[in-house]
Amino acid sequence: MLKLLMVGAGGIGGYYAARLLESGHRVILTARGDHLHALASHGLKVYYEGRELIHRPEALSHQQLAAGFHPDDFDVIIIALKSTATVLVTKELGTWLRQGRVPVLSLQNGVDNEPLLADVIGTERIIGGLAVRIGGHIARPGVVEAEGVAEIVMGEWPAVGKPGSARSLLLKKLAAVFDDSGIPTTLSDNIRYELWRKLVINNGVNPLSALTGLDTRSLTHHPELSRIVYGMMAETVEASRADDVNLTQKDLHEMFELISSFNAIKTSMLIDREKGRPLELDSIAGAVLKRCTSLGIDAPYTSTIATLLKQQAS
Repeated sequence: MLKLLMVGAGGIGGYYAARLLESGHRVILTARGDHLHALASHGLKVYYEGRELIHRPEALSHQQLAAGFHPDDFDVIIIALKSTATVLVTKELGTWLRQGRVPVLSLQNGVDNEPLLADVIGTERIIGGLAVRIGGHIARPGVVEAEGVAEIVMGEWPAVGKPGSARSLLLKKLAAVFDDSGIPTTLSDNIRYELWRKLVINNGVNPLSALTGLDTRSLTHHPELSRIVYGMMAETVEASRADDVNLTQKDLHEMFELISSFNAIKTSMLIDREKGRPLELDSIAGAVLKRCTSLGIDAPYTSTIATLLKQQAS
């Protein structure tokens, strides 16, 4: 049995926590506000494709966590927060995290979360990761709805270290635990490549869906809007050169075919907009625009959609 800390119990963190709890692992959750109160009072309920997963894990605020636990009480700390909260969590938990040596796995959108975490606790403790083909959100406090295959891809960040290192051994153990818990998991020797490939999809559909109110299938099968999706994805491929990841036309084609094959999914950014929550625009479109600027190239699709979305949401 593993002891895991899930920082963030929203649609992604709540779903994965429920699957791990179902397999008998101890998972402690952190949350805020009404969601935290509901989790602490009534437990976690997850609706997933016809199933109902109900558990009573310990749910804490960051302050309660730091007061009651040492980081090394856990086998791994998983961060499943929106990328808009990464800086805040490093401020609230940075001092506490530095007290231990436990590895930290990021399951967040974007390519800038791992560098932010590494600045706080050191590169050698970071595990890069991404949740793939999963849609999830908090339906109401204490209740999460999720759908999709809900895979995880993870690997040593920024690159694979020495064979047999503590981090590599933990990754193999985690992959086995996740698979046994019904979470299909793949280990990657190049996690930065995988993070950028996901950013290609995220930048292609998230901002545009939040702007138009349309799901992924409506966007990718629309004769005009699909061209904008493809254009934003192509700009993300170009931006990857700034990080020496160097995605190719093949990656662009594969990612466009993949998102076009999905069922009609409401993107996380669209859900956030509907619920009046902060958008992950800076960590998705902003990450692309920042890198295109550094390369001296234009990104007209991403720039236009991001500008329109900011104007519409203001």
